[in-house]
Amino acid sequence: MTAVQAAGRRRLSQGELEMFVLSHERFLSGKPGGKRASLRCVDLSGLNLSGRDLSDADLSGSIFQNCRMVGTRLAGANLFACDLRKANLQGAMMMRADLRGASLRGANVSQADLTRADFREGQIGIAHRGKGLDLQAHERPPGQLDEANFSGANLDGSTFNDVSACAADFTDCSMRGAILTGANLREANLSGAMLEGAEFSGAILDNTRFNGAIMTGVDVKRARSTQGADLSGCLHEPSEDALARADAAFASACANHEWCRTGGREGAPARLDGQDLRPLGSRLKGFRLTAMSAKGACLVGLDLSGAHLQSANLEGADLRGASLKGADLRGARLGGANLTRTDLSGAALAPLPIGATRCNVVALAQAQMRYVSAQGADFSRAVLDGADLRGGDFTGALFRGASLEGVNRMQAAGLPELA
Repeated sequence: MTAVQAAGRRRLSQGELEMFVLSHERFLSGKPGGKRASLRCVDLSGLNLSGRDLSDADLSGSIFQNCRMVGTRLAGANLFACDLRKANLQGAMMMRADLRGASLRGANVSQADLTRADFREGQIGIAHRGKGLDLQAHERPPGQLDEANFSGANLDGSTFNDVSACAADFTDCSMRGAILTGANLREANLSGAMLEGAEFSGAILDNTRFNGAIMTGVDVKRARSTQGADLSGCLHEPSEDALARADAAFASACANHEWCRTGGREGAPARLDGQDLRPLGSRLKGFRLTAMSAKGACLVGLDLSGAHLQSANLEGADLRGASLKGADLRGARLGGANLTRTDLSGAALAPLPIGATRCNVVALAQAQMRYVSAQGADFSRAVLDGADLRGGDFTGALFRGASLEGVNRMQAAGLPELA
């Protein structure tokens, strides 16, 4: 029996499913009367599991076609050979889930956390019609992800060996260290994906879109076929020039730190416009970089947590995947910057007083802030006009007096209601 054959499966009602889920949630919380859910080879098509916790449940071989599973917790769940076609798994928590041989054709898995999930082919025993279990044949159905929507999902360390993901949408995904050996990604969209260290040996990449993806440590030459693949605008390893200039850039940052520490008596603000600063890694964590200029610079993946960046000029800078957790960005200029998947949690982006009656507000107009983590950040009076906030998490963030005209707020959480 394959993942997409429903014959012989018991059909559960929403009420029956609720009893299983309640018992499993009691089991997870250690309450008496709880029992780990074992819902193997049942038909749950069209039912609602949104927001429920089925972590570590055994759901192997079951049918979830058209199920609503928004935000469902499925960490470590056994979804072996499940049929999840056209299921809505947006924002689901599926870390380490066993999805071998599963079908997610046409499913919505956007913004889900699938860290270290296993999508490899599965092996299923098929009983002989005459001799039953005494003689079994075996099927090895590949994972089927064709036309699935994974946009903004976290797929770090996931395994996709030999899966079929034709025309699947992986835009802006984090796929660091993902294994896609032998995968069929024909006409898939990986635009803007973070693919550091991903493996594509033997993969089919015909007409696959990689434009703007971060591809450090990636060798697409090992793929089986790349005919028509779009690799325009991809970010590869830092150049020899960038590596050679790293020490000088760090010295400028140190001078900026000293300028702040001495109240301007020593050192000077850093001028790093257009430079590739990735070789600095975490060396600027907690630095005082007030008034630094890094317009159009590449700061992808940098650890700037706790940094002092008051009135810094970061217009048009590439900050994808960077950590600005707890950073002081009051008065900073970030217009047109790319902050996709950046960590801004707890950051200060409020006005910076520069006199008794004057202040500099944070400029974020036209910034790319897709899937940003900005929980608890302070955007008071910030100008975000025209910014792309799709899929961002702004839970607990402050927006007192902020300007949000023309922003794209689709699937963003925590934004103030429109007036």
